[in-house]
Amino acid sequence: EREKEIGGVCLNVGCIPSKTLLHAAEVIENAETVSKYGITFSTPEININNLRDHKSEIINKLVSGLKKLCELRKIKIIKGTAKIKTDKSVSLEDNEEINEVTFNNLIIAAGSKPVKLPLFPENEERIWDSTDALSLKEIPEKLLIVGGGIIGLEMAVVYNALGSSITVVEALDPLIPGADSDIVKPLYRKLKKTLEKIMLETKVTGIKASKEKMTVFMKDKKGKEIESDYDIILVAVGRKPNSHLINAAEAGIEIDGKGFIKVNSKTETNIPGIYAIGDIAGNPMLAHKASAQGKVAAEVISGMKSEFSPVTIPSVAYTSPEIAWAGLTEKEAEEKGIKYEKGIFPWTASGRALSADASSGVTKLLFDPDTKRILGAGIAGLNAGELISETVVAIEMGADYYDISESIHPHPSLSETIAFASEAAAGTITDILLKK
Repeated sequence: EREKEIGGVCLNVGCIPSKTLLHAAEVIENAETVSKYGITFSTPEININNLRDHKSEIINKLVSGLKKLCELRKIKIIKGTAKIKTDKSVSLEDNEEINEVTFNNLIIAAGSKPVKLPLFPENEERIWDSTDALSLKEIPEKLLIVGGGIIGLEMAVVYNALGSSITVVEALDPLIPGADSDIVKPLYRKLKKTLEKIMLETKVTGIKASKEKMTVFMKDKKGKEIESDYDIILVAVGRKPNSHLINAAEAGIEIDGKGFIKVNSKTETNIPGIYAIGDIAGNPMLAHKASAQGKVAAEVISGMKSEFSPVTIPSVAYTSPEIAWAGLTEKEAEEKGIKYEKGIFPWTASGRALSADASSGVTKLLFDPDTKRILGAGIAGLNAGELISETVVAIEMGADYYDISESIHPHPSLSETIAFASEAAAGTITDILLKK
């Protein structure tokens, strides 16, 4: 492991610290909006040092637990930067005691790092990546976020709650390009009200940094030139695999044009005995995909018959409201010419959503028009990241809309919106009036 602590990006500088900060943002937001219930709080006082310490405490607790598991399972941790030397050995840098490690089997789990844009000045402390943003260096007065994907929008929610004036600039339209636009719409509507600006189909064309500020030059889809000043710029335009850092191509491992290591269904590379998992092995670059691949690689090496062949891998933006999707999207279906039926249930008709002040949400399910089996799901709203799991199981099991709609869900609950969306597709719903 070349980093200071084990656990990788997700645990140390990714999903765990971001969710900790997002929870803090949710508490701040709830304190502001609960006045309609006749409950009022004074304006929250934010101690950034305490918040940073709390985040670090959670990370340290999980890292300590991981270290203990490694100890109990007799796993040896070696510090240093590894480079693949041969098909049976890796060389180690940054380690005075060990120069080389030989192996019978190798699992590459070297992850990814944030993409840097060439037009941005190098070594400028006021230009952040996601790691910088999660370190809570400061709360900038004016923050520009370049990139309207999951990472950028999660940080927009955090820093907006902490008091920054946020502008998001995205080269594409809409936000979160991987999800259907109707599922992203509830989030977009809210952010339009709470953020300073959201600039879609707009590109950054240049930056001029002075001692007091950074002037950013942009151009929209109509060619209009835009100029604005910011204190901090967060670049969140994606991540790229670390294959070049480990000497993968030079060692003969096959890599695609984007730098991802090519693997088969057993997670094995073109070199027998060498496996790759996680971000470095291709999209989607998600921690839960990496964990699942890791289990497959270990099982294959142990002689078990195992393959990585999920029907779907869910994606979640832990924004407010949350956005989650799994399986086929309408966008994909239309691009590939796949026929589908859909059932939509608006949360304005959900008693649980209304009682939780979450009526802007929506649940959408896609079904095969012939077999009636579920093909995909999209959910926007409170706890969408938790709710999507039911649809993942349904997609994996090949459930049809009767299987889902006739499974009795608790009432009132947000989970029953999945059953209602199935009923809407089947034409049996009574909770809303469908158009004939």
